[in-house]
Amino acid sequence: MTMINKERFVIIAVLALVTIFVGVDLFTDFREGVVTWHVVLEGTLGIVAIFGIFYVLKGSFQLKHRLQKEIHEFSEFKKEADAWRTESRKYVDGLSKAIDQQLSKWNLSVAEKEVAFLLLKGLSLKEIAEIRQTTEKTARVQSMSIYAKSGLAGRSELSAFFLEDLLLPQELN
Repeated sequence: MTMINKERFVIIAVLALVTIFVGVDLFTDFREGVVTWHVVLEGTLGIVAIFGIFYVLKGSFQLKHRLQKEIHEFSEFKKEADAWRTESRKYVDGLSKAIDQQLSKWNLSVAEKEVAFLLLKGLSLKEIAEIRQTTEKTARVQSMSIYAKSGLAGRSELSAFFLEDLLLPQELN
């Protein structure tokens, strides 16, 4: 039970108690012949408490319905993403091998190849250093070595070298 559900339960319980107490008080007031405006005021309070209970319950049911819908949509999205990954795996593997071959042509070391792949994935030098358990300075030096050996000016040119032909514009019909 999440905190929100607990809060809703407490609110409903308090409103239910108010409704019960108002109902008992109205019953005794009728028997004692209390003035009409007092009975109307307490009756209105009881009705407001009942509406409050239904309002909170309605919100709970709507929230539950939305959550179930979101869970369903997420599972559909996850299935679609998994299917795309499965379907595109051979292409991704082929691209990965082709990139590795080009990095070898540039005579990059194993460490520089690893840094190059992480750069292509879009990781920052700080993130690369954390993953590789090195310093950020080491990652920076290795990335500069990659650019020097490849003859490219930086990360953008490195990415474009491998990816620019992947996103060819669709021919107009």
